[in-house]
Amino acid sequence: MPHLHRLTTALLAAGLASAALAQQPAAKPGACTDFDAYANAEWMARTELPPDRARIGSFDALRVANDRLLEQGLREIAADPSRARTPGLKLLSAYYRAGLDTASIEKRGLSAVQPWLARIAKLERAQLPALIGEMARLQVSAPVAVFVGVDAKDATRHALQLSQAGLGLPDRDDYFGTDDNSRKLQAAYRVYAERLLKAAGEPADAATIDALMAFERDLAQASMTRVQRRDPNAVYNPMTVAQLQQQAPGFDWAAWLQAYAGLGANQALIVGQPAFAQGVAALAEKAPLEAWRSYLRVRALDAIAEHGPQSVAQPHFDYTQGAIRGLKAAPPRVEQLILMIGGRTGGSPLGETLGELFVTKAFSPAAQERALAMVADIKLAMQRRIDALPWMSAPTKALAQAKLAAMSVKIGGPEKWKTYDGLVLQPDDFAGNLLKVNAWHTAQRLADLNQPVDRSRWNTSPHIVNAFAAGGNQIVFPAGILQPPFFDEKADDASNYGGIGMVIGHEITHHFDDRGRQFDAVGNLRDWWQPADAAAYKARADQVAALYSSYEPVPGVRINGRQTLGENISDLAGIQIAFDGLQIALQRQRAAGKPAPLIDGRTPEQRFFLSHATVWRGKYRTEALVDQLRTGQHSPGRWRILGPLSNIPAFAQAFNCKPGDPMVAANPIVVW
Repeated sequence: MPHLHRLTTALLAAGLASAALAQQPAAKPGACTDFDAYANAEWMARTELPPDRARIGSFDALRVANDRLLEQGLREIAADPSRARTPGLKLLSAYYRAGLDTASIEKRGLSAVQPWLARIAKLERAQLPALIGEMARLQVSAPVAVFVGVDAKDATRHALQLSQAGLGLPDRDDYFGTDDNSRKLQAAYRVYAERLLKAAGEPADAATIDALMAFERDLAQASMTRVQRRDPNAVYNPMTVAQLQQQAPGFDWAAWLQAYAGLGANQALIVGQPAFAQGVAALAEKAPLEAWRSYLRVRALDAIAEHGPQSVAQPHFDYTQGAIRGLKAAPPRVEQLILMIGGRTGGSPLGETLGELFVTKAFSPAAQERALAMVADIKLAMQRRIDALPWMSAPTKALAQAKLAAMSVKIGGPEKWKTYDGLVLQPDDFAGNLLKVNAWHTAQRLADLNQPVDRSRWNTSPHIVNAFAAGGNQIVFPAGILQPPFFDEKADDASNYGGIGMVIGHEITHHFDDRGRQFDAVGNLRDWWQPADAAAYKARADQVAALYSSYEPVPGVRINGRQTLGENISDLAGIQIAFDGLQIALQRQRAAGKPAPLIDGRTPEQRFFLSHATVWRGKYRTEALVDQLRTGQHSPGRWRILGPLSNIPAFAQAFNCKPGDPMVAANPIVVW
């Protein structure tokens, strides 16, 4: 693909592919040379990266704006608990006040985790399975994660699922890397583990840390890579606990499950990585018991560190935010609390309480109605693109159209809020509240094992600035992202379709990306493709992987085109079908005698692409950018502008770009 090298070479020659994305050239390039710099140079020049941020951009600015709305509501219910009128808001008030009460946090110290540390100190090898199972009830994944989720091959039922987990470094490959970044992370994690153990008065000498690292290295060796885990069939291995015992002897899986869920050896479960289970069993049988004790201590302390006293909270920040992401200072306490309560993707057990608070302040029925109309336009655009695909046969097209037609959408937030029956929190026990919430959540999810899947349930909080292609062939757009600059119910269509419209197209395409295409119209993992069509799709996906693997945002660190493949396919197709959706909306306006005007001298098509570039502008700390490149599923924002737009002829037409320009691919990649 010659155009890949031409684009990359041109950008490198212009000094645009460095690690510091802030360093754009002094003279702004034209739209056809580097559209990121063309659209965002002024913003880049005037925007400083604060010391308490790993990156800054439109997503981050909107998160801060949403947090300010939440902070206002949180202050109100904290100052006057009677204003928290629903069960969820009452719990939120207690949790928030506990997080603000740093004096009580320091006074309580490590009391929330002390019972577990006492048990670990007396641990015998035969007690390992039960202890690990009990810790898993508190969502301490040491070393396996267990959860109840939708069965990938039967979307109507829940299944107990076992997955690899329990590593302290960001990625399993970090344990084996000899490059500077890997060595830096290894050293930082050693310091973190040592500080946690010392804070708890546990052994933390060099030999102890050496043994801990060797133990985790063995776990990492048994773990799948991130790319391997993207294969949904590879991580779908149904069996009973008794069968797991046969495959992974040396660990009493029945005792583990009894402690976790009160279930027996005949219980069915889906094992994501059988080789990892075998690795855990081997360690249970042969690893030094003191290494197990050190490992479990670090996992238990890490689980509550962010909620704990400064003796563990500061090491947690220094490692997870300083060493890994490059932060120089901590964000404001309220912002930290919102993140701790809601989780990074809004999926934490109490996250919905923040959503309940947010939706009342920042989302209207009119916004929901307009967003639904945009979804309809973009789904119609996808329907037309499927019909026009020259490489796909009629039988596969028919099933693809059926899947698209069956796709359901959630916008804003749930119609009914959770009541959190049985959960009681204290306003002066922050870490203790965390463990109570986790235990309650585990019990709730275990109850799902005997219940059909509720497709109306929201699994993310509405306050979150994100969108999702959810299981069961659903797309989800929380109220948190349906805000400017992504969406403004009063803005023109071009701006909205280039912003949230692109996000809508992206999430629709996720159900047709290299993973999503393997699920059918009801969300079951099932091969519905004609073999020749699957081969043709793979050839196009391989082109996408090669394109993004050619990008080198940091010297010596390229985008992993395989690890990011699903996101990149969804970007490439998502922006295209959003553009087509805009054309449908503009045609409707013209038919009504209301043609779209020029605004600031820009056509609707130009405003569409400028809106897209605004969404993905950003500045990163080098550490955060490297971490994203090594562990993330998404390409950095700059390449989410350059990659898709250089492969869309409509972009070249909108800005009068010519063949040979860096923003014009010689052979545009088209998947959908």
